[in-house]
Amino acid sequence: MAERPLVVKVGGALSHVPGALDDIARALPALARTRPVIVIPGGGPFADQVRRTQHDLGASEDAAHWMAILGMDQYAHLLADRLPGARLVHELDALREARAGDLCVFAPYRWMQRADPLPHTWDATSDSIAAVAAGELGARELLLVKAVSGTPETLADALLPSSCPPGLEVRCVTTPALLALAGLQHEPPAAAGAPARD
Repeated sequence: MAERPLVVKVGGALSHVPGALDDIARALPALARTRPVIVIPGGGPFADQVRRTQHDLGASEDAAHWMAILGMDQYAHLLADRLPGARLVHELDALREARAGDLCVFAPYRWMQRADPLPHTWDATSDSIAAVAAGELGARELLLVKAVSGTPETLADALLPSSCPPGLEVRCVTTPALLALAGLQHEPPAAAGAPARD
């Protein structure tokens, strides 16, 4: 890779937080001005549906694992659509050439099928997938964007510590904290029926 990227995992729960995706859409392009930003999607409502389907229809752990990763790909399409200037990428190798100014959203299913680096259980979430991908890309920093404040020890999955390569700094941040890192301020979502600000 030409430059070490910032890897940002966007939690799926943020899809339920009013204004969160708008904040992310402001912050990530600003962060990408100075270095490549690689976005790893959570599973969001797509993984939630897999959990319900597994419960209701009796899917195996193996099937649910791959279905949930396909859910990450679905969320990747949504994020790539919402993030100004973002490019959807399906192959990890294509991310290695990212440069400052590049904002790439990684749909990990194809890579995960080939590499298969994690156990096929709900203990392996998009947090640990993001850590493995960050390691493969030589990143030194991984931001886990969460709906609530906390630490990787309290908010990330149990496999995160064993998924992190040496030297990878992992931090949990909320969307206001992500905006602050980008030098921007949080703007509360407009109330329904309120005039839009110019």
